[in-house]
Amino acid sequence: MSKPIIDIKGITRDFPLGDETIHVLKGIDLTINKGEYVALMGPSGSGKSTLMNILGCLDTPTGGSYILNSKLVSEMHDDELAEIRNKEIGFVFQTFNLMPRTTALDNVALPMVYAGKSKEERNVRATEVLTQVGLEDRMDHKPNQLSGGQRQRVAVARALVNHPAIILADEPTGNLDSKTSVEIMALFDDIHSKGNTVILVTHEEDIAEHAHRIIRLRDGIIESDTKNK
Repeated sequence: MSKPIIDIKGITRDFPLGDETIHVLKGIDLTINKGEYVALMGPSGSGKSTLMNILGCLDTPTGGSYILNSKLVSEMHDDELAEIRNKEIGFVFQTFNLMPRTTALDNVALPMVYAGKSKEERNVRATEVLTQVGLEDRMDHKPNQLSGGQRQRVAVARALVNHPAIILADEPTGNLDSKTSVEIMALFDDIHSKGNTVILVTHEEDIAEHAHRIIRLRDGIIESDTKNK
């Protein structure tokens, strides 16, 4: 049995709203092992995106503990967290988050700039991952010259470029038509088969079906956690 890559206990997240406090996460316990393929599901407002942001070290919980790769996240300083977000976790967002005036190649290479890699290293690796996602003939194109599906492929390639252990994808097919969604999910299946831990946030059952484990949230707690395959 592989050891947990993610281990969270009693995670809460509160947001102040005027005189009130909104309790978005109400004590989440969750263990995810290396190499798992997990879908986080739940209706709007269930807390799934908040949980995703905490898992990705983009947000800090109000209470509870988060151990990532055997390290306690609350004891990490900002530089360590930035490095984790750059090297250990690859992010894919619904809105692609690409730089509009930059080619696909340079968009993908960007995380390697922050990692201090040389231009030659960046171009070699960015070419490699763009080829992996089937865009070797679109490297010089800018986002506005690409379809939605191609843009998401660029975003996936960028997430992979620093060899992260974990891929976090927040509604990765939310802006795509059904045919393109199928293609993007085949890409995630392939990424998982190569050894990455993949965590998807989705509200669509057919997307969640790709995962091997489905965790359903409702009102800030885990409602069910089931093996899928």
